[in-house]
Amino acid sequence: MSLTNYRLAAATLALATALVGVAGAGTAMASTAAAVAPGNETAAALIPVDFVNLSARALPASGESHTFVVSYRNDSSVDQVVAPQILVESPDAGPFLAPADIQVERRNADGSREAVPVASQTGTLFTDLVSAQRTLRPGETLTERYRVSAITPGAVGTVQPRVALYG
Repeated sequence: MSLTNYRLAAATLALATALVGVAGAGTAMASTAAAVAPGNETAAALIPVDFVNLSARALPASGESHTFVVSYRNDSSVDQVVAPQILVESPDAGPFLAPADIQVERRNADGSREAVPVASQTGTLFTDLVSAQRTLRPGETLTERYRVSAITPGAVGTVQPRVALYG
């Protein structure tokens, strides 16, 4: 890739990241942008174009947990790339949450639980979009069960499950 093409790809990615951030994607782009390498146009095409927000709940008290079901049905006639995501937003006035303050787990098909890594940006904790991507065929439904637990006493926040939609 020539230097000019590299700069053009980088500028396009920066513009797309800025536009999606302004449109409300916020911290989700932090996990998406890291996966887009120069010269990888396929990955660049998989930037979320929309989010479906599901019912939010307060972060549980320390030592407690809440279970969230993230569900989305592809009602279109074409394949749809989607990614479930859990956001945990800190109070506007702080204190800001750190990844060590919570634990996020996903229930597997066999009933076991798998820890889901959490990253942080600007006071919001989030799960990775890139590793969660999957393609739903027409009529298929995504259903993921997550458990969010507060680890740190006094941790306060709002848990916002959502589904990223890709164009």
